Amino acid sequence: MRAVVIGASGNFGARIARSLQEDPSLEVVRAGRTAAARLDIHAPDFEREMRALDPGLVVHCAGPFQGQDCRVARAALAAGAHYLDLADGREFVARFRELNDAAAKAVDRIALSGASTLPALSAAVIDSLRQRFAQLEEIRIVIAPGQRAPRGAATIAGVFSYAGKTFKVLRGGAWTNAWGWQELRRVRIEGLGTRWAAACDVPDLELLPERYPGAKTVEFHAALELGIQHLALWAAAGFRRAGLPLPIERWAAPLDKVASWLDAFGSERGGMLVSVTGTSLQGGRKRVEWHLLADHNHGPEIPCMPAILLARKIARNELAARGAHPCMGFLRLEEFGPEFDRWGMKAAVEEHDA
Repeated sequence: MRAVVIGASGNFGARIARSLQEDPSLEVVRAGRTAAARLDIHAPDFEREMRALDPGLVVHCAGPFQGQDCRVARAALAAGAHYLDLADGREFVARFRELNDAAAKAVDRIALSGASTLPALSAAVIDSLRQRFAQLEEIRIVIAPGQRAPRGAATIAGVFSYAGKTFKVLRGGAWTNAWGWQELRRVRIEGLGTRWAAACDVPDLELLPERYPGAKTVEFHAALELGIQHLALWAAAGFRRAGLPLPIERWAAPLDKVASWLDAFGSERGGMLVSVTGTSLQGGRKRVEWHLLADHNHGPEIPCMPAILLARKIARNELAARGAHPCMGFLRLEEFGPEFDRWGMKAAVEEHDA
């Protein structure tokens, strides 16, 4: 199967293309504005150029996805291809099925949005932990990148797009406002210690309450390694929250360079935390935490894993589902094990009384 990876020169696209090239069932075409196959998703003739590549699968890695429309998914389906993306934009992923399901079913293809850390991996973790509970009540997720890990301007622009802006979160059974990159708290991740974490707007905030209807609280925070950097972004978000029109997402590339000046004070370690609280099977209240530790700057491999695993499944006709969906329930946590082992990542589960 021919797999066209769009954004194959980027932080995540390059990793995905490299990994898929190791699979004999896939012929990988590296596409993008600076890749071997020139492809500009904003060009007027984009759909025609997509058809010319004759893809069996399209993997869309060209973010940021905040504010992006579904033209790549539509072009992939029009070309008769399956589709995956690494979208982290809340509205993009949450509305993906509504906008693309009919087109995907019409050509008998599957289209999955958010085939990345969120919501593909996060949902796989919660599905696994869910077996320990009679009822889920609270879900909290934290991503904590290593300071020295490659960031990518598109990822930074996506984060900056909602800094200092309001979005809805479910807390205590009621939808309330949260502010991007505000609401600081301290979090602990096994192997990383304690860091500051701030609220971020991600697809899980909307999708997980639907998937786990008993949950009364769903939160997501990001935790940078260096406190000074974290507090600087918190302050910038605070100025924008107060009404100062700071277009910080436009400064993603230069600010990424500035952030790299601090790399000497950071490490190559990052991780992830998924915490689930609720009523246990025995009737008591407990909290179960899943910790993932990534060393040696391998953290950026994590967002790539779901797309890689799903591309292999599609190439082997192991996915019977068709239509368009947010990427939840298509991978089990156990399927990530070989990828975690490949990169020397360590996962651990802790149980606590709540």
